[in-house]
Amino acid sequence: MRKIIIIAGPTAVGKTDISIQLAKKINGEIISSDSMQIYKHFDIGTAKVTAEEMDGVPHYMVDNINPFEDFSVSEYAKMAKEYIEDIFSRGKVPIIVGGTGLYINALMYDMDFANADKNTEIRKELEYKLENMGNKYLYEELKKVDPESAERIHMNNGRRIVRALEIYYSTGENISDFKNDPIKTKDYDFELFVLNRDRTHLYERINLRVDIMIKEGLLEEVKALMDMGLSLDNPAMRAIGYKEVYAYLNGDTDYDSMLSALMQNSRRYAKRQLTWFRRYDFVKWLDVEKSSKDEIVESIINQYRE
Repeated sequence: MRKIIIIAGPTAVGKTDISIQLAKKINGEIISSDSMQIYKHFDIGTAKVTAEEMDGVPHYMVDNINPFEDFSVSEYAKMAKEYIEDIFSRGKVPIIVGGTGLYINALMYDMDFANADKNTEIRKELEYKLENMGNKYLYEELKKVDPESAERIHMNNGRRIVRALEIYYSTGENISDFKNDPIKTKDYDFELFVLNRDRTHLYERINLRVDIMIKEGLLEEVKALMDMGLSLDNPAMRAIGYKEVYAYLNGDTDYDSMLSALMQNSRRYAKRQLTWFRRYDFVKWLDVEKSSKDEIVESIINQYRE
């Protein structure tokens, strides 16, 4: 089976540098699994990889989507698999890089929810809540509207929670057939590596990244997006880094409160990301503080080639 490497982990952990160094050593090309870097014009607040940082390594699923467009997890999986096949066809190694657990999950598992019509708008809203507020928040919502389904669905199974709520809000009926859990795809063999570091140091890096984003022009970026006509009605603008600045520019909060909220929400998001990846019993954890970048890259290569 064809093998694919996934480099995942929380925001600001250091995925970009390691993945690019890895790609250069194994003739790889990178497919982003970041739910925000896929949007055009969302650059500073997403810490979008720059052409200079890419260092000649091709990157895909970056700057693909107009922020006014709807974009779902299923659409991501379809596009990403097309890039995967193209990369394989040229004898190169696909490397999935990012921290959006929903996107990575959609690649690793076959999820057939075709037994009910899909409602794109509702699904996008639910996927946003799952990504930004976490499984527990959405599970509590499911318990209120469909307690029977909540009894059958584990709180950690975000995709099934989303689908159950989507069916309820689309049809007014409870979900009827979720007897089978998603199973791993047979199309590829995924090697999932999750980067991590000491929580205190990670949070310090997140706070520093926020400071750098402000200095690089995050407020100006959000103002330009608002001038384009984007608002909180657009899911992309409700992402961390954008909703806080939007509130400040809209006069709903002061500067210090905005900055504090941005840092706090980013730290909480990192915690949720780590919780998400702990659900996989096959994940390979790599502490980026206990080894050098070269050692981490070599470790990934050795495990990939086993």
